[in-house]
Amino acid sequence: MSTPTLQQHYKDKVIPTLKKKLGYTNSHQVPRLEKIVVTSCMGKSPDRKVAVDDAVNEIQKITGQRPSVTFSKKAVANFKLREGEALGARVTLRGARMWEFMHRFINVTAPNIRDFRGISSKSFDGRGNYACGISDQSIFPEIEIDQIKRTIGFDLIFVTTAPTDAEGRELLMELGMPFRDMKKANEIEAVAAN
Repeated sequence: MSTPTLQQHYKDKVIPTLKKKLGYTNSHQVPRLEKIVVTSCMGKSPDRKVAVDDAVNEIQKITGQRPSVTFSKKAVANFKLREGEALGARVTLRGARMWEFMHRFINVTAPNIRDFRGISSKSFDGRGNYACGISDQSIFPEIEIDQIKRTIGFDLIFVTTAPTDAEGRELLMELGMPFRDMKKANEIEAVAAN
């Protein structure tokens, strides 16, 4: 099996660029993408059990890997939720599947978002990991629009080895993550406020 395109790009272009830009002396110091976690939660659905099955099927189509079902840890009466009840689905992508998913997300899926101007770069966790939410599965090319039973949202978490948000942001930008230009975004917000 050949090396995924984005992984080859990381080895050939991103490592030397980040070494130079961030002042690393060794290639092993350069942050790398460790895994991508795709999660979906069906907590509010009245037919939760069927909704979880739908989420499992949709995530499997999108990622090419069977997700595991997540269960509630405690009962919450207001949500009509029992302890141990199926709540959602989660899959962790590593290796070639991770690189292929990232490549498809950057080049095909993200541009399919309506009125797409870039992804917010504010969703870092303080340790170099980035999360973004997708509100509708129809932007993924693997999903057939006429087969959609319900709208399912996803959270994508890009886990990196970067120690800081700035280094994680640089890594994802070099990989091609379509972040909004922060200077332009701030100018647009200032004009909108006036």
